[in-house]
Amino acid sequence: MDDAEIVQLYWDRNEQAILATADQYGNYCTSIAKNILGSCEDAEECVNDTYMNAWNSMPPHRPNILSTFLGKIVRNLSLNRYKHNTAKKRGGGELPAVLNELSDLVSGKDDVEQEITRKELVNTIDAFLDTLSPEKRSIFIRRYWYTDSILEIAKRHGMSDGAVSATLSRIRLKLHNYLLERGFEL
Repeated sequence: MDDAEIVQLYWDRNEQAILATADQYGNYCTSIAKNILGSCEDAEECVNDTYMNAWNSMPPHRPNILSTFLGKIVRNLSLNRYKHNTAKKRGGGELPAVLNELSDLVSGKDDVEQEITRKELVNTIDAFLDTLSPEKRSIFIRRYWYTDSILEIAKRHGMSDGAVSATLSRIRLKLHNYLLERGFEL
């Protein structure tokens, strides 16, 4: 079943939409949630909540790319669950390492937020990603969007762990310089 057919099931309020979504995108959503949370149980809950959020948002929303739509929902739910879990001194997963790697790029200072809008930063990062080779862009996105481990990325790209780490380090430095050149304070 293709995305348009699945979306139409949601619009028709047909409960088969959830089963079709789980068949088509269950592993994808679970992978995102588990990478962030490090817990199969929490990941499963977030994936189920993703299906419920999709059900509640279609209609009126009709996503063009269902995988991206679901990925964004499960990622946001997982990040919220991660915040909840770590507030109780629980948690795990790849998120602490990912956030630590990016901490040099985002200072979190109030004056940064006052000077630039989030949309300008997103557009600038998108433009930066367009300058990367497909492989480097994939490595960066796998790490910082999907929160894949270094080991998973190395296997996916046929590289050593050290090569992936070095590549990510160089990309972060390039991104840092790219943002500085465009007037962002870091």
